[in-house]
Amino acid sequence: MKKIFALALCLMMVVGATAQKASKGKKAEAAPEPLFTVVKENPITSIKNQNQAGTCWCYSSLAFIESELLRMGKGEYDFSEMFIVHNTYLERADKAVRTHGDVSFAQGGSFYDVIYGMEKFGLVPEAEMRPGVMYGMELSNHNELSAVSDAVVAAIAKGRHRSLQSGPDGEMLWKKSIEAIHDIYLGERPESFTYNGVEYTPKSFYESLGLNADDYVSLTSYTHHPFYESFALEIPDNWRWAESYNLPIDELMEVFDNAIMSGYTVAWGSDVSEKGFTRMGTAVLPEENKGVDLQGSDMAKWLNMSEAEKKNTPMPLPAAQKMCSQEERQLGYDNWETTDDHGMLIYGIAKDKNGVEYYMVKNSWGEAGTYKGIWYASKAFVRYKTMNIIVHKDAIPAAIREKLGL
Repeated sequence: MKKIFALALCLMMVVGATAQKASKGKKAEAAPEPLFTVVKENPITSIKNQNQAGTCWCYSSLAFIESELLRMGKGEYDFSEMFIVHNTYLERADKAVRTHGDVSFAQGGSFYDVIYGMEKFGLVPEAEMRPGVMYGMELSNHNELSAVSDAVVAAIAKGRHRSLQSGPDGEMLWKKSIEAIHDIYLGERPESFTYNGVEYTPKSFYESLGLNADDYVSLTSYTHHPFYESFALEIPDNWRWAESYNLPIDELMEVFDNAIMSGYTVAWGSDVSEKGFTRMGTAVLPEENKGVDLQGSDMAKWLNMSEAEKKNTPMPLPAAQKMCSQEERQLGYDNWETTDDHGMLIYGIAKDKNGVEYYMVKNSWGEAGTYKGIWYASKAFVRYKTMNIIVHKDAIPAAIREKLGL
């Protein structure tokens, strides 16, 4: 999930609004298209904004955990992404050095970094460690942090050192320096805090929530490994080498639907560089992408627009979308067309005016797009571009769970 997208889109439109009458001398503004009808919607917490930081993996995972607590009747929480990010980056730096740079050190990460991290390091409320406060901002900007920390890690990991220096306490000096850098840019991690009148450590706060990291599993669908077994996805940001259970794509899609209709949400890792993923709030896979001639259609006109024109023109929803095969998914992965771009949260199902079903997606780009931070991703798009998902194991249909031995 390496790619960072600028949040330049702030279209203040509301789904279902009727066309407004124009003031004198101005054209009337039509209601935004497309309109969606909700089939099933599970509770989520507020939309967050990762801003200029490659931390979608943390925002989406914590959005998932916050929704899990809502589902469990535990109330609404807002967890600090920066607490998990700080701890994760220190461990990633350590692995980069141990492998002499063969493991990359970068801003990205995986869902497992949060599942693993909440159990090992704990959780803290957002109020205890907010983004941006160390440099006088309300949102993250990790450009300078990366410039500094990347240089330090590269100098150690790839430098020609016979040995690495340690202090009187035995700790490597470079580790102290990389920790200090993250303290400066992200803030120091709290050792204890008070929440609703009770004093906690990060670990005791996590334990008080009733979460169990072992309840959450990663699922994927590729043919270069056997189905119904687990393997480590071969992507740079899976630096902990976390494993995902491998399902045929039809069964993976069953998991999506069963989870949503049963009241669960899904942490969704996807490629968003596909042209069908618009910055206005929709993600589609029209037949045109696979060579169908749509000459003269609204979709063809939109696809031929300049990027500037597309920013101000909602993408028309195609009536026909391409349901990819297992082989097409694999080819997209093998030829690097499908990459680990972005993590989001799927929390519902909706239908467009053509009766086509879409997943409702909580993004972490603030109130961007037509739907103010919510995206609608067609099942065709999700089928083709999903890298992996995290779900509660009870959200998996019983027959599939049995095949996986869960």
